[in-house]
Amino acid sequence: MLSIKSFTFNYLQQNTFVLYNQHRNAIIIDPGCYFPSEKRTLHEFITNNQLTVKKLLNTHCHLDHVFGNKWVFETFGLQPHIHPQEEQILAYAPQSGIEFGLPFENYEGPLHFFYDGDIITLDEDVLKVIHTPGHSPGSVGFYCESQQLIISGDVIFRLSVGRTDLPFSDFNTLVNSIKNKLFRLPDQTLILCGHGGSTTIGQEKLDNPYVK
Repeated sequence: MLSIKSFTFNYLQQNTFVLYNQHRNAIIIDPGCYFPSEKRTLHEFITNNQLTVKKLLNTHCHLDHVFGNKWVFETFGLQPHIHPQEEQILAYAPQSGIEFGLPFENYEGPLHFFYDGDIITLDEDVLKVIHTPGHSPGSVGFYCESQQLIISGDVIFRLSVGRTDLPFSDFNTLVNSIKNKLFRLPDQTLILCGHGGSTTIGQEKLDNPYVK
């Protein structure tokens, strides 16, 4: 069974997740640690809990979700796993950093690709990749059916949705992803969002004004 620890990092208040199990093996999702103090916080949690980090996953590659990719690689030797349509977004991230006044050193090594429907395992625990484009072309959610939760990136938030005024984003595509991918999950599914607090599929079906 997966335990989940979340951290809110950088000026954009992005949620970074560490998933770990009873074997003390772990996955880092969207390391947004920008400042040295944030990297220390993440490292101390992993060290204090005696975790072995096995995988680095990105829901998408906007700058605030990949600030820490290079640090994770240098610290734990892990190369990012992304959707192939995010490769162009990852390459542009340093320029976005300059535009936002948040310059950073991007990860530039080998990449591993996953696709819609792929299964990611951590020992006995299973995450299913659900491709949810719109906010970004290769945005994905990581769905754990056994625990009825999804780590959704920036596709949907509590009573809101991800921005679609960015390069390669599209509102209609985003709404289609939410209605035809996320809203097909059970209503009780917990949504762990890329920013802000959590919500559920059922709550957003009822109240989200962007997709009612």
